[in-house]
Amino acid sequence: MAKDQRQVESITNMDVDFAQWYTDVCTKAELIDYTSVKGMFIYRPYGYAIWENIQKELDRRFKETGHENVYLPVLIPESLLQKEKDHVEGFAPECAWVTVGGSEKLEDRLCIRPTSETLFCEHYKNIIHSWRDLPKLYNQWCSVLRWEKTSRPFLRHREFLWQEGHTMHATAEEARAETQQMLNIYADFLENVLAMPVVKGQKTDKEKFNGAEETYTVECMMHDKKALQAGTSHFFGDGFAKAFDITFTGKDNQLHHPFQTSWGVSTRMIGGIIMTHGDDNGLVLPPRVAPIQVVVVPVAQHKEGVLEAAAALAERLKAIGVRVKVDDSDKAPGWKFAEYEMKGVPLRLEIGPKDIEKQQCVLARRDNGEKSFTALADLETAIPAMLDAIHSGLYEKAKKNLEEHTYAACSLEEAKALQEKNGGFIKTMWCGDLACEMAMKEQAGMSSRCIPFAQEHLADVCPVCGKPAVKMVYWGVAY
Repeated sequence: MAKDQRQVESITNMDVDFAQWYTDVCTKAELIDYTSVKGMFIYRPYGYAIWENIQKELDRRFKETGHENVYLPVLIPESLLQKEKDHVEGFAPECAWVTVGGSEKLEDRLCIRPTSETLFCEHYKNIIHSWRDLPKLYNQWCSVLRWEKTSRPFLRHREFLWQEGHTMHATAEEARAETQQMLNIYADFLENVLAMPVVKGQKTDKEKFNGAEETYTVECMMHDKKALQAGTSHFFGDGFAKAFDITFTGKDNQLHHPFQTSWGVSTRMIGGIIMTHGDDNGLVLPPRVAPIQVVVVPVAQHKEGVLEAAAALAERLKAIGVRVKVDDSDKAPGWKFAEYEMKGVPLRLEIGPKDIEKQQCVLARRDNGEKSFTALADLETAIPAMLDAIHSGLYEKAKKNLEEHTYAACSLEEAKALQEKNGGFIKTMWCGDLACEMAMKEQAGMSSRCIPFAQEHLADVCPVCGKPAVKMVYWGVAY
């Protein structure tokens, strides 16, 4: 495959320095740029377009399940934040505060939202009065601010984009069903749109969201065998409702507290795409979220009819819903090939004078580099089929990475040795005690990723203390 070496050589080999490779891809593929404020990044058009496609796909799924979009303020009064003790304590180190408005010092300082549970509760107290007002199924697309000490593009920003769902229900059963439904939506989206296989499970009490009774998660494995928490869904019980005195008159004519959930995913998903599918030539995008699914590159475009043929093919693909771009710039074909390879465009279509003569084109897959000739008459069926094949190929490759780097261990020493040698997920039994969870972190360097729904019986006892085991846990080193 023809390449412009100036493009390729600007990316660090991932096996040499994975962190630098990741940063190179983020900047060279024109996804993101740095600013003069640490931890605050610019989403460049190509990077933001990926987020728009993620947003579009998820928003459709949310609305199909009855959710509505709202928008709440960016500022939260400190007095409001203090109403839920566990919640505010968890976020206190990351809060940024507004203390002056104009030239006046504020009596009640204002927190720039790290998350919006308290604002939603204040609003719900005003609008929920009867069982007829439930459920409330709200979602918000916005940015949040968390004053992180360290930052990495997409993975850890001080300000990042996300969606946060906040719902209220008449019963705990309905709220728990909502929590599971949204986790399943995330898992389906990750696997069937982003081609990222997941492990679904429940967080331990140590790792659950601040103020939640139960937190559920979808965990993914990156190319470097580290874990990425890709999305979470939380059951709050009626704790927030009691703290904010939210009540409704039930069908029994008695006052009750509603039950609450929240759930969210963020632009961290883009980091997950990069680290799951990327290679030493740059970004590799799953077709269903790629801003450009097919790039048409005219070869010998100065010759008669080539540009016209390229434009006609693009129009045909647009007519069947394919996101397509024709690059008719004066750059050399080799430069264009390297550029769109760097940007991870799933499929490249080449068309030149000889192809026009033979009524065919060349299709080059980004995921595996395969090139093939396709009759122009077959494009409307061949292109969608190939995009689906690329998705499947990416998913199977990522699934293989996950399965081949998940190991069972029966002792802390074995778990530590496996992690140091191979990385990946280490699954063990667990007694449920915090002390043993902390020992795994301190001695083996791994945090609990989740208690998977798909349980296995690996042993009778906890690998740390030797007491009877109650659950199997996935451990790993996480971003």
